[in-house]
Amino acid sequence: MQKKTRTKSLSLLKSLNPVQKQAVECTNGPSLILAGAGSGKTKVLTHKIAYLIDRHKVDPSRILALTFTNKAAREMKERIIQLIKGRADVLWCSTFHSSFARILRKNADRIGFNSNYAIYDEKDQLALIKEIIRELRLEHEKYTAKAVRSVISNFKNKLMLPEDVSDNISHALEEYAAEIYQVYQTRLRKNNAMDFDDLLLKTVELFQLYPDVLSFYQQRWDYILIDEYQDTNYPQYLIIKMLSAKHRNLSVVGDDDQSIYRWRGAEIRNILDFEQDFSDCTTFRLEQNYRSTGNILVVANAIIRHNSERMEKELWTKKGDGEAVSLLVNSTGEEEAYKIVAKIQEECQRHERNFSDFAILYRTNAQSRALEDGLRRNGIAYVIVGGIRFFERKEVKDILAYLRVVVNPLDEISLKRIINFPLRGIGPATIAKIEEYCMRDNLPFFEGLRKVKDIETISGRQQNMIYAFHQMISKYTALLNEFSANELAATLVDELGVLKSLKEEGTQEALSRRENIQELLTQINQFCQEHENPTLAYFLEDISLITDIDRWDDNKNAVTLMTLHAAKGLEFPVVFLAGLEDGIMPLSRSTIEIGDLEEERRLFYVGTTRAREKLYYSMALKRKRFGETLSGKRSRFLEEIEKDLLEVDDLPVYSGRHYPRSKHRTVDTFHAEQRAARKTNSLRKGALVKHPRFGKGVIRALHGDGEDLRADILFEEVGEKKVVIKYAKLEML
Repeated sequence: MQKKTRTKSLSLLKSLNPVQKQAVECTNGPSLILAGAGSGKTKVLTHKIAYLIDRHKVDPSRILALTFTNKAAREMKERIIQLIKGRADVLWCSTFHSSFARILRKNADRIGFNSNYAIYDEKDQLALIKEIIRELRLEHEKYTAKAVRSVISNFKNKLMLPEDVSDNISHALEEYAAEIYQVYQTRLRKNNAMDFDDLLLKTVELFQLYPDVLSFYQQRWDYILIDEYQDTNYPQYLIIKMLSAKHRNLSVVGDDDQSIYRWRGAEIRNILDFEQDFSDCTTFRLEQNYRSTGNILVVANAIIRHNSERMEKELWTKKGDGEAVSLLVNSTGEEEAYKIVAKIQEECQRHERNFSDFAILYRTNAQSRALEDGLRRNGIAYVIVGGIRFFERKEVKDILAYLRVVVNPLDEISLKRIINFPLRGIGPATIAKIEEYCMRDNLPFFEGLRKVKDIETISGRQQNMIYAFHQMISKYTALLNEFSANELAATLVDELGVLKSLKEEGTQEALSRRENIQELLTQINQFCQEHENPTLAYFLEDISLITDIDRWDDNKNAVTLMTLHAAKGLEFPVVFLAGLEDGIMPLSRSTIEIGDLEEERRLFYVGTTRAREKLYYSMALKRKRFGETLSGKRSRFLEEIEKDLLEVDDLPVYSGRHYPRSKHRTVDTFHAEQRAARKTNSLRKGALVKHPRFGKGVIRALHGDGEDLRADILFEEVGEKKVVIKYAKLEML
């Protein structure tokens, strides 16, 4: 039996290179795995967990694996299940915030909350801050609620409580925010709510104040593995250090060269100082890259070696040199968009690529407009990662606010959002009267709604509407433990009548909003099918921690547009880095601190290493910004790359549309060639088609032949369908 187990363990290690194998086999004590871009960090992490379970017979429930996105956590768990060919449901593999939210729910009473606390997203936080500013009469023409929220977040990332900040104020905005911070925290507690930063701050507080709770979780996990360690902030660092103190079997995987979240509290010193914090640690450097071709890596290495605050490593590959990195020099931002479009069409023609093979990356969201315009004018499908999030759309957020109040009636922000949705004739003046009554008698807002008939300044009709609203919420709160999350949500939406009223309104916007609400109900139903204990509180927690990447549908045959920050962890056959001018990349043209400049260079490096086969840099000599046309200066990062490593294309675009025929095929030529190709090779995997009923789609597979020829097609709107070609009336696109 032992021989069979050993054979299985050896096969687990077979696909690893020598350094990866050493990192996986090092299971005892602290270890630092410095994983360069594309070097197989996820593979090492998942194989190490599988090795612990398979070779060392570690109970999966004794392992804690933490990462930053739900997508990464889900993929990690799926890979582990495949590796050990068994169930790993008891493995605690999730995001930092999800894990600590779970710990806090179990111990909420210790820190003055109940287990149904709400998690406030950015919009909820801003609504609360604006309310506090208005109440305290602290309106300021210079400082916005968004700026205050950012400062409060910085305070929390430094573990500074309201009583600590007065001695640590360095500028006027911090002084202004400090006045609001104390009231903000008091109101969160009153509303039985936490913001994202509190999920970390309160976990530190819990462990420090209650050693028995800390001891419980220290004993629970024998092995702790951390992904993307370079992105951890100070509270996360402290929590990890506390949790691993007993067994000290801590493995962290990360790349200091990809630390790009300093602006939201990430501390690069956490990974740079790991060897000092754990003096007996073993360090492994993963430098063999499995993603990019040689020429891309040579440029990447040339970029990042200009940083002084880093641990030495040099990426290399066995994939061959590949194509040279190209620099597109454009007259204007509009020309940049059209040249990128032409290059996409050229790549599609030369290499038979799909649109999903391309990503256009940029430093700021504002840069996407011209790029979108160029793609749209040329009929190229695209998807933006980081646009309006599904769960932030008004109609979706309204329904979610109802569900949040049902779970947590103390959530005053959500209550005020829905008290007049659907319309009940309850305006700001009436809400102010209820607030005044609650303040006088020291009542929660929800209790004030129950006693509304005691408020003589509110009309009888309004009193009845408010009381009926309170009774409806109370009814569903009482049913929380009797109905599943999907049953309760569907019943509530039906009683509100919003789907019916939107259908009757009949406008395109109303129907779109109706579809969004139906999609929300579908997601709740799906959540219930995928989880063993699908409570409404659990669903609300889960979606509150969803990121843009978690919502990204990478099955669509469309060009992906996203910021450089959003692109970390992803890869594409062809990548365009747009807007490479000083002032955009790096972001500030004025004097910039060394730490900020090095982070901008790391961001440039991250964008560079997203490309597998072909990389295009792009810049414009003039660009419209802030309402005026400004001259562009080539990014200082481009100047740091040896000139012979870049293939420069500085031919102008003519007629705002295409290149001269002498060197490049025109857009019109592409269209003609594509029409000809359709006739000779129309039906193939990856071809774009249009169905008269289902709309646009991409062929995923073909089966049979002749009159029995069938196709599996992934449609943009309705998902995957099987069609018989003879009857489908497909139009080739």
